[in-house]
Amino acid sequence: MKTAESSSAAAPRPTAGGRTVPAPATAPDTRVPTTATPPVPAPVDPARWPDVAAPPKASRARTAVAAAVVRRALRDLPLHVRFADGGTLGKGGPALDVRDPRAFHGRIGAQGLVGFGESYMAGEWDAPDLTAVLTVLAGHLAELIPPSLQRLRRVWALSRPAAQRNTPSGARDNISRHYDLSNDLFALFLDDTLSYSSALFRGFPADHDLLPAAQHRKIDRLLDLAEVRDGSRVLEIGTGWGELALRAAARGAHVTSLTLSREQQALARERIAAAGFADRVSVELCDYREAEGTYDAVVSVEMIEAVGAEFWPVYFRTLDERLAPGGRAAVQAITMPHDRMVASKDTFTWIGKYIFPGGLLPSVEAVAATVRDHTRLTVTRRDAYGAHYAETLRLWRERFTERADEVDALGFDETFRRMWTFYLAYSEAGFRSGYLDVQQYLFTKENPAR
Repeated sequence: MKTAESSSAAAPRPTAGGRTVPAPATAPDTRVPTTATPPVPAPVDPARWPDVAAPPKASRARTAVAAAVVRRALRDLPLHVRFADGGTLGKGGPALDVRDPRAFHGRIGAQGLVGFGESYMAGEWDAPDLTAVLTVLAGHLAELIPPSLQRLRRVWALSRPAAQRNTPSGARDNISRHYDLSNDLFALFLDDTLSYSSALFRGFPADHDLLPAAQHRKIDRLLDLAEVRDGSRVLEIGTGWGELALRAAARGAHVTSLTLSREQQALARERIAAAGFADRVSVELCDYREAEGTYDAVVSVEMIEAVGAEFWPVYFRTLDERLAPGGRAAVQAITMPHDRMVASKDTFTWIGKYIFPGGLLPSVEAVAATVRDHTRLTVTRRDAYGAHYAETLRLWRERFTERADEVDALGFDETFRRMWTFYLAYSEAGFRSGYLDVQQYLFTKENPAR
């Protein structure tokens, strides 16, 4: 059994059935590179996207400084940066086309990485292979901003809005902004399990037909870690659309599942009833802080990312308090490097503004310290498999792109599609570069009676 200290992203990972899954640092990319410039997007609707339609005001001095910093960073990267005036930068590699240099530099000067993302949404820059460009940038993130500017981060970086704090009322609003967009939207790019978290593949590259089995492999491994079996009392923190609860109920477990999304609750209940498990699974619209009862197992998949650093102690204490002595908690969590987490935890990011308000990825060190200092739990096992998330995200992104017309038919415009494409590619790049990772944790609680 691996301990947290011996865990490694590059080592083979055991599946629920005892077989191993190769986990290379980066899955092979079998696509043929493209160099053609993507088409110019339609004008941005200022009523829907006011901050994208009109670039923020930035002084000439700030824009000039941003242009100098950006050009210096791009000059030394393995990219082929093409400017509208015919100038180029970079050492060669994936193409990045800057269509409106003044707006591009001005947004970055005014709002940093928030401006970088909004500039993409506005069509001021583009890339034939967006993921490849973002992977290069993610792999050199620590080098992009000079140390002198890093020390002045509090001056130029935007602060996280107080309204996005994950208080009980704030958490409901934050979750609703993402997960209540439309069940039909998520169904367009997820597989039939509606699992919105990293799958666990047998090998790479994967294709979409393999995704349901890979999602079940991930779920079954978590249920095995928590020793969920016939008669187990299970608390799930973060329902998703109900697939884990369904798999646990099929084992004979009795599940209480908590969500803050009304859309997810409605569809999860529908799916659970259709499967004949309504007597074994209860899906409640309930904050994890309001959970009651005692359980043999607690399972939580990629929920901690929405908790916020301020409430990590409360989250882990909830796992502790809800677990019966001798119980086991299985948690899947996306993690980032500790130094970057510390540097960015109070910063307002593009992801925080447009995708996951109030979200923050923990580090492995932060999880270990919080569990040690605030609970009676023991980190018994930790396994990392970030390359599998890169493949999962690639499959989601490709399916989302293929179904652009259907996304449009749901009422989401081109700016939304560019935003969502950027989010999926941005996330995939994080895992391909190794900047992000995903962990499966096992926490155990000693039974003093033994």
